[in-house]
Amino acid sequence: MTTSWAQARAGAAVTPADAIGVLTFHDSINYGSYWQARCLVEGLQARGRPVVLLDHHSTAVRSAELRSAFQPDLPARTPRRHHPALGRKVRAFASAVAALPRSAAFPLDAPAEAPPVDTVVVGSDEVWNFAHPWYAARPIFFGEGLRARRLVSYAASFGNHDGGLDADWSARLRRFDAISVRDENSRAMVAAALGVEPAMVLDPCLQFPSVLPPAPERPGDYVVLYGHGLPDWFVRAVRRWAEGAGVQVVAVGYPSPVADRDRSDAGPLEFATLMAGARAVATSFFHGAVFALHYGKPFVAAASPYRRIKLEGLTDALAARHRLIDEATDDATIRDLLATPVEAETLARLAAGREVGTRYLDRALG
Repeated sequence: MTTSWAQARAGAAVTPADAIGVLTFHDSINYGSYWQARCLVEGLQARGRPVVLLDHHSTAVRSAELRSAFQPDLPARTPRRHHPALGRKVRAFASAVAALPRSAAFPLDAPAEAPPVDTVVVGSDEVWNFAHPWYAARPIFFGEGLRARRLVSYAASFGNHDGGLDADWSARLRRFDAISVRDENSRAMVAAALGVEPAMVLDPCLQFPSVLPPAPERPGDYVVLYGHGLPDWFVRAVRRWAEGAGVQVVAVGYPSPVADRDRSDAGPLEFATLMAGARAVATSFFHGAVFALHYGKPFVAAASPYRRIKLEGLTDALAARHRLIDEATDDATIRDLLATPVEAETLARLAAGREVGTRYLDRALG
């Protein structure tokens, strides 16, 4: 049985006054947004606190999400033959979100109507991105109007915005009791605006790895292709590698003409399972790289202008910058990268990053 968006809003439990409220993009039709929200909630719950997602809603945002789900490459139109699969994905997201612990729903632009909690944790995701197509410059993500004893951020990001902060937005950030970010661009912006160094922590999917499904003992005979609007040179290179390696190309989340199998209908749980079982990953998305890193998969990434800052920051921090490729990258290099699991130095940096994140949360949450 599937769940509608309206049904997914119903039945939220009463929020305890001593709860942690996580404020993020939990209801987006986006694998990374879902999983970072779930991993953060379950990771914080493991610390012995009641945790809920603060369930903001907006008719305009919901319409934008649905439009993007069915037409991800606008102004290029997605052929209607792909719409049934994309519709199944939308319904799978609604069901998955309905299972998450959420507060009572409240309007996105009326944060004072959110339930009172002990602590609000803002993040992860691009919660502070002034260039986000529909969440840009929403005061709620800067703590405006929320009823909480403490206000902290975890792995918050400015995304592809690097233009600095004016005095009003800086003043909002000053109200936070503790700030952590997930990338160098965000660190530099906070430091410049506030004159203090925020903590640099891992995305929740990397900080709390036990939340994600385990990998099978043996990988499958496929490479995951994850992204939309992928450049032609990239998909052709992946196709050549797959044919040479004798594996299939599985397009996950979005259709692709080079795919042997179309899993554009995959829900968030299926997405994680497909990532866990892949031989390798080819992506243009931040969380495509995050999942490849989590599972130690061979991977390559093509950074689009919108996602370049995020991907460069992630791979620089984890000694994986060589996995960002461009049109000048030759087939031999791509072949080596898609045959080489995540390196030992990267795994060591992940382990060190988890220690940093744990210490930060100990301080921030008390």
